[in-house]
Amino acid sequence: EKDKSIINQNIKSFICDLSERFLERRNDLLEEREHFKAKVDGGSLPDFFSESNSIISSEWKVFPIPNDLKDRRVEITGPVDRKMVINALNANVKVFMADFEDSLSPTWDKVIDGQVNLRDAVTGTISYTNEQGKCYQLSSSPAVLIARVRGLHLPEKHVLWKGEPIAGCLFDFALYFYHNYQTLLEKGSGPYFYIPKLQTWQEAKWWSDVFHFTENRFGLDTGTIKATVLIETLPAVFQMEEILFHMKEHIVGLNCGRWDYIFSYIKTLKNYPDRVLPDRQGITMTQPFLSAYSRLLIQTCHKRGAFAMGGMSAFIPSRDPAQNSVILQKVYDDKKLEATNGHDGTWIAHPGLAETVLSAFDEVLGDRSNQLDIQRNENITAEMLLAPCTGERTEQGMRANIRVAVQYIEAWISGNGCVPIYGLMEDAATAEISRTSIWQWIHHKKTLSNGKVVTKALFREMLKEELEVIHQEVGETRFSQGRFIEAASLMDSITTQDELVDFLTLPGYQLLN
Repeated sequence: EKDKSIINQNIKSFICDLSERFLERRNDLLEEREHFKAKVDGGSLPDFFSESNSIISSEWKVFPIPNDLKDRRVEITGPVDRKMVINALNANVKVFMADFEDSLSPTWDKVIDGQVNLRDAVTGTISYTNEQGKCYQLSSSPAVLIARVRGLHLPEKHVLWKGEPIAGCLFDFALYFYHNYQTLLEKGSGPYFYIPKLQTWQEAKWWSDVFHFTENRFGLDTGTIKATVLIETLPAVFQMEEILFHMKEHIVGLNCGRWDYIFSYIKTLKNYPDRVLPDRQGITMTQPFLSAYSRLLIQTCHKRGAFAMGGMSAFIPSRDPAQNSVILQKVYDDKKLEATNGHDGTWIAHPGLAETVLSAFDEVLGDRSNQLDIQRNENITAEMLLAPCTGERTEQGMRANIRVAVQYIEAWISGNGCVPIYGLMEDAATAEISRTSIWQWIHHKKTLSNGKVVTKALFREMLKEELEVIHQEVGETRFSQGRFIEAASLMDSITTQDELVDFLTLPGYQLLN
């Protein structure tokens, strides 16, 4: 029934039009990624390119930013299940990014339910009653809604075009846009999107063309659809100005997707033994390569009148007051640094962090809605963005990586893409960092701080032991009812293959309904 209300004849014809026009180009863009990968693997490091000097040296700005997006100092992110949508929209934040991507495991039911939930949220009719009879409803002034669609690479296997699965991102975009654009515009808002995992300005141009086509098809003004683009791949950091330029009618800002960016750094530079990263725990925004990325993003955005959004704080508040104050202090320091650097806003994964993060931004912003007036003027070079990262590789860090990745993969293939593990809200990016790090350590025969060389055999031995630790931690019932053995087996295969698998969600998707 809900499928019928969400996928009607008009939607089908819209999806057909989008697929007809854009699927082939999308496939070409994915092929381009392979060419780029081969070039970098062969020794050619990513760099800025001079072909677009005319874009960089000329005067232009992105189109004006809508009123309800002018203050985005704190945004909460999370998957699109019903209770989450209500709680996130009611949180003390400016924006809720409803996520069809890294915090959602895209089973058909989850994707369709998510679209129903967002439609009900936009009309204001959403409510949810739990088993205990507690009723959740929207407050009178909910946060602004932005939908994050899936990445360009992910298929939607339940919808075929000419016998091939269509792009998940086009499916997510079409449904959210079609069902909500009129109601949103009547409310003084609009169809707003987050676009993940872009690698090139050509991919940004593809999205811009999708938006132009949609606006024309539905008789809307150019620039009605607005997007914020995540800079979470290493190739994209060298093309931020071009991405802004080729989307200038539709783009309102760029975001530092820091976890995916670290994953992309590992993946892109996987053949370079001098650029192997240390333990994940030591890779914070104070590392030179990450600091340079954040500063360059702010500089580029503000020069062009676009927002520079900060990264995710994955911490979850603790019930232990002493521990909680340590967590909140860490979050505060991290966010104060972002605000001081000039970011216009930032991300949290839990409503319990909202007050702390708001206070960090309020102190720096004062009575300004954003920091578009802050112009940085630094010369940030390719060397700075690619700088090797110091820090230890420890056995403890490797074992922690294994436990996090296995538990995350188990949740994902069971249909849950957003999981609290050891005090952090983990999504696909953290599992990606964990497994690519170990792959890289094996690949380059790196040594741990205790002298052990990282080999496939060592990894498999640890995987077996850590699976037993997980078994003890979650208990017999949860372990035997879950899919931990399958998850460990997928972790083994993607970590020990000679060729690094691009995204764990691609083989993972085959295990979903």
